[in-house]
Amino acid sequence: MPSYSYRAMDNSGRQEGGKLEALSEADAYRKLRERGLQPSAVSTIEDKSDPVGGKKNAGWPAFTPNTAPLPKLTQQQLLFFTEELAELLDAGLQLEGALKIIEERQERSPVKVVATRLRQQVREGVGFSMALRSCGKSFDPLYCNLVAAGEAAGALPKILKRQCAHLEMVGELGKKVTSALVYPAIVFSSAILLMFIFLTFLVPQLSVLLGKSGQKLPLITQSLISVSLFCAHWWWAILAFVGALVTGVRLCVATPRGTAWWHRTQLDLPVVGPVLRARFHAELTQNLSTLVSNGVTMLAAMELLRGATGNIYLQGLLQDVTAMVKEGGSLASSLRKTGFFPPVLLDILGVGEQTGDLSGSLTRAAKRYDRELSSRIQVLTTLIQPAVILIVAIFVGVVAYSMISGILSSVNALRVH
Repeated sequence: MPSYSYRAMDNSGRQEGGKLEALSEADAYRKLRERGLQPSAVSTIEDKSDPVGGKKNAGWPAFTPNTAPLPKLTQQQLLFFTEELAELLDAGLQLEGALKIIEERQERSPVKVVATRLRQQVREGVGFSMALRSCGKSFDPLYCNLVAAGEAAGALPKILKRQCAHLEMVGELGKKVTSALVYPAIVFSSAILLMFIFLTFLVPQLSVLLGKSGQKLPLITQSLISVSLFCAHWWWAILAFVGALVTGVRLCVATPRGTAWWHRTQLDLPVVGPVLRARFHAELTQNLSTLVSNGVTMLAAMELLRGATGNIYLQGLLQDVTAMVKEGGSLASSLRKTGFFPPVLLDILGVGEQTGDLSGSLTRAAKRYDRELSSRIQVLTTLIQPAVILIVAIFVGVVAYSMISGILSSVNALRVH
């Protein structure tokens, strides 16, 4: 019988690894779940001394999942898949049956292809979260880890519904930002075109005309003419510098230290930072409430949520909190020691721990930060349009003022003569 090595998490959140014998990889997943473990990786151990005829794994073909590339689901298709699957599971259907219904409903759709692949793997005994990870880029790590948390808690429909709310929020935010940027984008593009015409054609002609007057031009007009001449002669160097700067920043951010710095900086940006913080607080409290209320221990829930967090800085915070909780600290006190979480949230959780209703306190905190998140998104989308228009107006105003100042200065000089 083939041997497999595995890594899995027990109910206390502790990682463990080992070896076991199973008929196939799917059978190995099944045996681990029967032990109360949540497997994260299972791989075949090569047997070089099989006593049966010298053939490796004779008579026991290992499970080999279909690795053909899958189409990536759009945001709308992913939302539809998640929403329908949550409704079917909530109605009492088993996972394989729910996937079968989705597969049969979707004709000539990427959802059908993905549902077919997922159903095949689920029938083989592969965990749903592991099956999602094999479906390419349609399901990001956050999605897969939350599904794993739902499987561990026996609350997969609730987790999927929470994912639906998250996907709807992301979609609505994208629509709001897009609609808010349409008019400013048109204005900004027109302004760029106007500036190009000014600096390329009008300003050089104006500089020749004003130079004939023999008068000293205002400083702002001289600066504009210098910028125009520089852009006309060194435009290729400017483009090369901008391209090199963008490439350098992207390469720096791609490094581990650069990624950690960027993830931390995002949380401190004006307007955008508070939105990201409110989103993190809302998701953390809601998902933690769902897991704890369904019997998952606090340590296991924190470990699962740490893996579901895409921000490296926030992952580090949750790792520190998990370590403090493991040492016997309360959730509220552990969060307080990080210095990141707001006092209101800490007070709500502290009251919940004192009254023995931590799940209820987490739910109330989640509702509070959901409202705060909606409010901050509204502020963000409201500020985008006037901010872009203001920047364009300042830019155009400076150029127009410098040109008019030079013209008026020359005209006044001619009148004196």
